[in-house]
Amino acid sequence: MTAVQREVSPSASPDEAGPEIRVGHRRFAGVRTRVLEVGPTTPEPVRRRGKRAAKPGRLVLLHGYCDSADTWRPVLSELAAAGVPAIAVDLPGFGEADALRAGPMLPQLDAFAAAVLREQAVQGPVVLAGNSLGGTTGLRAAQNPRLPLAGVVSIAAPGFADSWLVRTVAKYPLPLRLYSALPLPVPGFLVRAVAEQVVPRLLYADRAVADAEQVRRFTELFPDYRATTTRLEQARQLVEELATAYQLDAVKSPLLVVACGKDKLVSAASGRRLHALVPHSRLLVRDDWGHCPQLDNPAEISELLAYFTAGVSRPEPRDVRERTTVDGRSVAG
Repeated sequence: MTAVQREVSPSASPDEAGPEIRVGHRRFAGVRTRVLEVGPTTPEPVRRRGKRAAKPGRLVLLHGYCDSADTWRPVLSELAAAGVPAIAVDLPGFGEADALRAGPMLPQLDAFAAAVLREQAVQGPVVLAGNSLGGTTGLRAAQNPRLPLAGVVSIAAPGFADSWLVRTVAKYPLPLRLYSALPLPVPGFLVRAVAEQVVPRLLYADRAVADAEQVRRFTELFPDYRATTTRLEQARQLVEELATAYQLDAVKSPLLVVACGKDKLVSAASGRRLHALVPHSRLLVRDDWGHCPQLDNPAEISELLAYFTAGVSRPEPRDVRERTTVDGRSVAG
């Protein structure tokens, strides 16, 4: 059994979630988590002349490290307006999901994502779109031929040609070791003050336009000294796991790689490297996007995801190396 116990969240009021976003809690692979969902729950098949009925494609949206499903709220609103069914979930260890268990993190995320995909595939072809750690999870799902996956959009997935900051965490340098070994905890207000300055710089292409509510979500993850040291250690473990995370020759499903020129965590070179390693993939480079383009430009991200999902969900064969354009911008095959 992949997913059980659907619940309606008592906090899922229209004022909080937006009238088009449904909020609930479900259990996937033994992990209770929060789900944000738009679109019909039982979509009508789309009939094409001369062809049998086909169900429309569905999107599964995965967030990055220290993020939550809330990062996709602006995109979900756009998808709802366009009539595209989609869900965003809190990954284990983040948001309102159950905590990660001790041991390797990526296999736990694999099992969780597989359960989500199998549930959604009952209603139609599924495209998994992930940002950062969610992009890694999507690529690992694409390596599993047993999963019902129509396509993957990988946005700023780490592990190929990362920034100085990711490499710094991996090496666990002297400043981080000293911070963890301080005899007296750093005051919580100081930790939060630093986070409020750093977070917008890391997530957005232009920190001046950072949404205050989105920044607040991240800073709440670092309420005090103890929480910050725990997150740093978890990040170090994750970077170590990335060294053996990918077997890209097993990726056969359509793949769109999104690389962001103003990304301060995962360089655009990482996306180009991933595209080179998966010959049938397509690559979109946006020099004006930061690490979380779903925050920078939700309208264009939603259009991109809807376009890709419609293409890979078609019943007729389609050359995934075809050169196309999205909003006038080239997507290379």
